[in-house]
Amino acid sequence: MPEKKAAGKPKPQRPAKKPAKKHQAKRAPVRARTRKSVPTNQPAAAAERSRLSVLMIASEAHPYAKTGGLAEVAAALPDALGRLGHDVTLVLPRYRGIDVSGAARQSVQVPLGASIQPVTFHRRVERQGVTVVFVDIPDLFDRDGLYGVNGADYPDNAWRFAMFSRAALEYARIRGERPSIIHTHDWQTALVPVFQKMLFSPDPTVGGVPAVFTIHNLAFQGVFPASIVPMLGLGWEVMHVDALEYWGSASYMKGGINFSERITTVSPTYAKEILTPELGMGLDGALRRRANDLAGILNGIDVERWDPSNDPFVGQSYDASDLSGKAAAKAVLLKTVGLEPSSSPVIGLISRLTDQKGFDIIAAAMDELITFDAAWVMLGSGERQYEDMWRSLAARYPRRVSATIGFDERLAHRIEAGADLFLMPSRFEPCGLNQMYSLRYGTVPIVRATGGLADTVVEARAPGGNGIRFTDYSPAALVDAVRRALELYRNPKLWKQLQQTGMAADFSWDASAREYVKVYESAAAAARENR
Repeated sequence: MPEKKAAGKPKPQRPAKKPAKKHQAKRAPVRARTRKSVPTNQPAAAAERSRLSVLMIASEAHPYAKTGGLAEVAAALPDALGRLGHDVTLVLPRYRGIDVSGAARQSVQVPLGASIQPVTFHRRVERQGVTVVFVDIPDLFDRDGLYGVNGADYPDNAWRFAMFSRAALEYARIRGERPSIIHTHDWQTALVPVFQKMLFSPDPTVGGVPAVFTIHNLAFQGVFPASIVPMLGLGWEVMHVDALEYWGSASYMKGGINFSERITTVSPTYAKEILTPELGMGLDGALRRRANDLAGILNGIDVERWDPSNDPFVGQSYDASDLSGKAAAKAVLLKTVGLEPSSSPVIGLISRLTDQKGFDIIAAAMDELITFDAAWVMLGSGERQYEDMWRSLAARYPRRVSATIGFDERLAHRIEAGADLFLMPSRFEPCGLNQMYSLRYGTVPIVRATGGLADTVVEARAPGGNGIRFTDYSPAALVDAVRRALELYRNPKLWKQLQQTGMAADFSWDASAREYVKVYESAAAAARENR
């Protein structure tokens, strides 16, 4: 099924320069006040608790809708949990083009504040242990993009995702099956635990269910004017520093942090980084207060979709024991992008073209980088200045540079398989998936040691080395890292060792899913103790 691509990804939001006190209630933290004991309609025996029922709510998931790594997680994690014997109900918006054939349909009226919204739920069992529910609200989600168009967010995103969050809880209430855990992702669903605590504490189905909130990228926070609060049916008490209040505005992300029993993010290093002012994006104080409830769990990858021994896109299969097919994959890549066959190394990039992804230092270093004996294949889109830079490079160096603006699944696979090196010089990177795809395909990554990049890539000459790392966020450090990588490429024995070490790593979702289960079980155990 084709994915729905977003025409506009939500813009990162950074702290305001001056605090504003308007609407800030001088009351005790809401999260602490609203933990209540509620009746349960599930048996409490340990045998019954071993099989978890997870209500997972996300704004996108592959293959239905995708703008980035969240969609990969929201697809792969439910599948992995299902393989471990748990039950997952994944709730998603029904965006334009999503096929709901074969789904059971139920139409309801969902209240939110003073509004009543007609909603249709489409429920379909997709795989063993995984049921998907599409929340169908055409006025809000039958649009060209997921979050916006032409580089601008939709002006009603605050309302769109508040209504989606409220509708997801209503689905669970109507269904009447009490979940073990409610798991939400990023700002778009961060109001779920807020509504749960503030509106449904006594509810027999969703009240008192432990909530887990996963931060995929703290730069995108869902910060809106405080005037949204009464529209959400919430009182002004949520405009407290320990609730949603954020420099006089309402932060959905902060609500998810403060109202959830457990918080996770997508790599151990990023979990540490977001506790600092440098990478906490103005929420480091809130996160430090919840540090004991915060865990970093490295994302996995879909090892069936990304498998060089069985990838229909790359021309010829190969594995760590026989890398000969990688040369054929390189030839396929070069032919695909219109570059001449060459023995020079190919450096691949697949990325959003933004400062976060390191394109400011790439731009500053490019005059020197382009002098190296290497070809460049770039796939991505983003800020106009960087799109224009790559178009210009491809025009000036047509035999050595290919730039494809946009996204192409087939080309993405061919870059991972056919490139010799893969560049990810991110300013910050919560987890990153492409470095793991690269390692799996024997394509040696060059990364800045931040977030999940630091957790997955080991410097070449260190024990277990599988790539090239640099620390300073500067053009000079980037140039030095690329130069070192090209020197290593000219040492075939060491290069093959790097490739095989990377390909031996296990980045499957099964290990990550077990870590999430530990978080779920810890939250559930604490909830039982508090009854």
